[in-house]
Amino acid sequence: MPAVSAEPKPAAPAPTDAALLERFAAGDRAALDDLFRRHRGVAYRVAYRLLGREADALDAVQDAFVKVLTSLDRFRGRSSFKTWLLRVVCNAALDVGRHRRRGARVPQAPPGDPPDRYGPGELPPPDAGLTRADLRGKIDAALAQLPGPQRQTFVLHVDGGLSYREAAEALGISIGTVMSRLFYARQRLKTLLADQVRP
Repeated sequence: MPAVSAEPKPAAPAPTDAALLERFAAGDRAALDDLFRRHRGVAYRVAYRLLGREADALDAVQDAFVKVLTSLDRFRGRSSFKTWLLRVVCNAALDVGRHRRRGARVPQAPPGDPPDRYGPGELPPPDAGLTRADLRGKIDAALAQLPGPQRQTFVLHVDGGLSYREAAEALGISIGTVMSRLFYARQRLKTLLADQVRP
C-alpha cells in the first residue's frame, strides 16, 4: 500500500491589528504583546530618526508604549492602530528631545541596524556595513538640519511607512500640508546631501 503524504496546510494569516485589539479587549493579554512586537521596529525607526540617538529613541518608544497601554481605551479606530501609535511615538520623541536638550550635535548611527530592519534571507552583504553606516550618518545629519515639522512628516512617511493620508491623520494636518512638507524636505535633503553622497 503506497504511503499517503499529507499536504502541508497553509499557514494561517496573521491576525489584523483590529483582531488583536478585540482579543485584548476580551482579556487576552498576549494579543497586546503581539501588537507591540509587530510595530516595535517601525516605532524605533521613527523615534531614532527624530532624535538621532539610540538611547533617546529607546526611551521614547518605551514612553510611547506605556502611554498607548494606559490610554488604549481611548483609541476609537478612526485611524489605523499603526497611525495612532506612530503619532504617540512622535509626541514621546518630542518630549524626550525637550527634556534632554543638547547643544549642536551630529546624530550618531546606532551600532547595529534598527530592530526588524531585515527579514529572513534579506541580510546585507558582509562588506556593506561600513558604507551603510557612513551613509546613514550623513542622512541622519541632514535630517537633523530640517525644520522640525518637515523632519517629523518626512520620517513618518519614509521610515514609518505611512501614506500621505495616514501621516496627515497622525499629525493632525491636511494632506496638502503633508505634501508641501515632504516636497520641501526632499528639496532640502537633496541640497544637503548633494556634496556628500556620490553615485
